[in-house]
Amino acid sequence: MKGFYTILLLIVSNIFMTFAWYGHLKLQEMKISTHWPLYAVILFSWAIALFEYSCQVPANRIGFQENGGPFSLMQLKIIQEVITLIIFTIFTTVLFKGEQLHWNHLAAFVCLILAVYFVFMK
Repeated sequence: MKGFYTILLLIVSNIFMTFAWYGHLKLQEMKISTHWPLYAVILFSWAIALFEYSCQVPANRIGFQENGGPFSLMQLKIIQEVITLIIFTIFTTVLFKGEQLHWNHLAAFVCLILAVYFVFMK
């Protein structure tokens, strides 16, 4: 169950992270934050990032082998990166209509899936 909780927390964390990093661009596109000063955008993103860290830190603690979890640090990082790119791809293609997936993006995803395979290989 620790592996499941770790991955679930990483997914939630990455949803918040993606909104913290790129959500302000959508707000600007929607003319909501167009006139916000940069410090306000940064504070807004930090507020969202607090929720990201509230999930990311427990995910790493629960999932780490030294704490009784099933994953090494390398495995945790590779899992997190793959989740990040999946969430980012969904976010980008749904909210930013001008962004498209191309063959080279798919090739990069295949390489990441291979990275997951290799990092779990004994």
